Amino acid sequence: MHPYLVAAMASLDASIADIASLVSVESPSRDAERVAASARAVADLIARGTGLSAELVDSPVGPHVAVRATARPAVLFLGHHDTVHKAGTLDARPFTNDEGVLRGPGVFDMKAGIVQAVHATRMLREAGIDPAHVSMLFTADEEVGSKTSRGLVEEMARAVDAVLVLEPSADGGALKIARKGTGTFEVVITGRASHAGLEPEKGINALVELSHQVQRINGFGNPSLGTTVTPTVASAGTTDNTVPDSATILVDARVVTPDEKQRVESLMNSLTPVLGGASIAVSGGLHRPPMHESMSRDLFALAREVAAEVDGRDLIGVSVGGGSDGNFTAAIGVPTLDGLGAVGGGAHGENEHVIADTIPFRTALVAGIAARVVAG
Repeated sequence: MHPYLVAAMASLDASIADIASLVSVESPSRDAERVAASARAVADLIARGTGLSAELVDSPVGPHVAVRATARPAVLFLGHHDTVHKAGTLDARPFTNDEGVLRGPGVFDMKAGIVQAVHATRMLREAGIDPAHVSMLFTADEEVGSKTSRGLVEEMARAVDAVLVLEPSADGGALKIARKGTGTFEVVITGRASHAGLEPEKGINALVELSHQVQRINGFGNPSLGTTVTPTVASAGTTDNTVPDSATILVDARVVTPDEKQRVESLMNSLTPVLGGASIAVSGGLHRPPMHESMSRDLFALAREVAAEVDGRDLIGVSVGGGSDGNFTAAIGVPTLDGLGAVGGGAHGENEHVIADTIPFRTALVAGIAARVVAG
């Protein structure tokens, strides 16, 4: 049996205990106090598990947790420790291990992945690989757009030779070899209020303008190129007897190629009103660039080699619609492979779970890929 797999199997109980510990510290995005507690828990796990000292990088939404490599070649284990689950979710759904199915808020996305990265680093050290070749970054705001962490993600990625993203796997344990660029636009429409019954003609109906713009925006996608532009949230009006003087549309956009990013942003920013006297203001954009398959090709081939060595299995790679911080590292030209974290499902939902007996192989896989990168 491969030595990394032997080591990972021997530490499975410890991995589950570490996952339980992290899940039991709630870290809702934008809750700086709880996220700070989570950051301390992650830093403590890194220190206990690897002997490395983690830096807590302050931000308005809570600390990012960073370990910086001091030798090349180097690998970056990338992920986040914030979750989408609101404070108090843990009371209703505490961590459980039900016959090898681990459940709890954030267990799949992505606290199990953090634990796998830590245990993989420990295994590298025990195999005689200098941990000076390893960087780690677990950010505090990935779930809400990485606004405070993007610069740090890019800075640390430029200092390494490969980025391994410990986001959860795709269905069945598939790795994520490409991701769409993602973003949100806000369209604010301004009209003029008037009495809906006495003199509606004196108003400029922002809700009617909204209806025109929703139809227009809904046509901006291009399925043949994988581009989706979807109005998702709309609001207008204040009372049932007043012509609404304002309306808002939120739009989710996802693209595969940089050219489509430019096209969609241009179309959104050139929206013009249909009704005379109405005005439109557009903000937001595709802030997370696409992760193109070309940036994962060599690492995915390497991962398949390592998987065959570890236990003879092959790996599947898929393109997915959601974004991660791996989009940023790929966009600046650093080889990036995503979806190396937990195998399970139910991300962001009540059925979020991880299959415990998949953890040893995934941990051994991460360690094996990292060892090959460090070896050049």
